Amino acid sequence: MEFDPLSEEFFEDPWDMYRWLRDEAPVHHNESLGFWAVSRYDDCVEVHRDVATYTSTRGLNLAQLTSADFGQVSDASGMMIMMDPPMHERLRKLVSRAFTPRRIAEWEPVVQQVVGDVLASLADRDAFDAVVDLAGPFPVEVICSIVGVPKGDRQQIRHWTDSMLELEVGSPFPSAAGIEAALALSEYTLALVADKRRQPSDDMIGHLIDAEVERADGEVEHLTDLEISRFLSLLTAAGSETVTKLVGNAVMTFAEHPGELARLQADPSLAGSAVEEVLRWRAPSQYQGRYALRDRAFHGQTIPAGSPVLIVTGAANRDERAYEDPDRFDITREGPLGISFGHGIHYCIGAHLARLEGRTALTEIYRRWPDLQVDLDGIEYVHMANVAGPKSVPVATR
Repeated sequence: MEFDPLSEEFFEDPWDMYRWLRDEAPVHHNESLGFWAVSRYDDCVEVHRDVATYTSTRGLNLAQLTSADFGQVSDASGMMIMMDPPMHERLRKLVSRAFTPRRIAEWEPVVQQVVGDVLASLADRDAFDAVVDLAGPFPVEVICSIVGVPKGDRQQIRHWTDSMLELEVGSPFPSAAGIEAALALSEYTLALVADKRRQPSDDMIGHLIDAEVERADGEVEHLTDLEISRFLSLLTAAGSETVTKLVGNAVMTFAEHPGELARLQADPSLAGSAVEEVLRWRAPSQYQGRYALRDRAFHGQTIPAGSPVLIVTGAANRDERAYEDPDRFDITREGPLGISFGHGIHYCIGAHLARLEGRTALTEIYRRWPDLQVDLDGIEYVHMANVAGPKSVPVATR
């Protein structure tokens, strides 16, 4: 067997492949694609934590990590997810204040309103698509409200992000449409930042414009428009795609496990633990990329310096070394927290918000449609860089 993150199997049914990875090739080298992969829970956690050995500055997906001309992304790039300390910490502090548990609690009425509005628009329909009509539209509305994107532009942000991430099976590189979408998003966010500089606003963009950051040389400066623009691209993409896949995965998974759905419907207070189990069961991001700066041995194999390394989150979350009976879906499961939101310094800054959105959506979906029927044979999956899950989950309400 071979682990191929560009294959149909990876996007749609990777679980047997993951089991083989953990048991037979916990340090796997794909020679044809030029990367190494770790798949056991403890090994994945170690790679996340060891920022001295594994850098984020060489990219996050296979195309970036294996491209000779991608080069080292500068700490001044503004793409926080592609930074190492110390610049990573300096910039993360600027946005982390908007995502503390206390601040997220303040956003709960907004999340409930946005989810409620989308569900209300579907109230008279006998059938709809749980991703296209529900899980796709609402998360971008929430994150863009926090960031400060005008309401009329928010769904376009989602469409650009989808195009940017979409891949052809077998190719790690974005399509022409994806490149065009990336340029359009960059142009839009730069113009939005410039507009907010002229007309100050009480939102995240306004706060980032006013913020000061200490550079590596000790100088204190304001962020540039390009840095803020790249913040916006990162936050809106991550803040929408993760929740879209989480909710789509949840509707699909509960249809496959009606007994667990019955438990959730009998006790809606289990929504929080149900979200955690859905995240473990089908991680919205199945792998994260790093680049080895020095040799490191695992299980008798050495990952050499200068190698792309994939942290296979989807495999780690089902590692029997970490979880009892990991292939059983159990919304009251106990055990270590899954690593679907990453681990260490790059732990997802919006994890609290994503969990709130997931809990709210699950609670409201099954309150409004307790007998929701899912067409499991009609499910289609995305083929995207770093993101996994359904792109279509047809459902019937009657």
